[in-house]
Amino acid sequence: MTIWFTADTHFSDHRTINIWRRPFPDVAAMDALLVERWNATVAPADTVWHLGDVARRAEAVAPLLARLNGTKHLLRGNNDPAATLAAPGWASVGDYAELELDGRKLVLGHYPFRSWNGQHRGAINLHGHSHGRLAPMKRQHDVGVDVHGFEPVSLDQLLAAGPRSAVERG
Repeated sequence: MTIWFTADTHFSDHRTINIWRRPFPDVAAMDALLVERWNATVAPADTVWHLGDVARRAEAVAPLLARLNGTKHLLRGNNDPAATLAAPGWASVGDYAELELDGRKLVLGHYPFRSWNGQHRGAINLHGHSHGRLAPMKRQHDVGVDVHGFEPVSLDQLLAAGPRSAVERG
């Protein structure tokens, strides 16, 4: 079982293609690739922490979650209404989480923090929201799809690559 992280999928949100310059002709193509890459990466027994901004329409979230592999946890983003949080298919829903993975303390939330619990003791902040547009900080990683080839990312992948922005990704 692997634990994966992602954020800012913005399924079916045409505005995201324009605002963040995603390379898709339309939302159907974007959604198809996001689902394909999620399921190619995440096995059914894996766990995914989605750090917010799931989809444009809350009523589309439950059917979407049923199509995506893994046990899914949501940390609310600024574009996630109450109906998205209430959709069946989430193992948990919250605004913030701290967990330990492979001996490392992780601080998770939709928004990037300037400072976080345990920052000076090696804790790592994983976030979304910025779509790779923030300058990287030590032990802070944007897990959004715009930075990671439109697919979830593991902690090992994040640590191997180091903090980076979408601009650095190319």
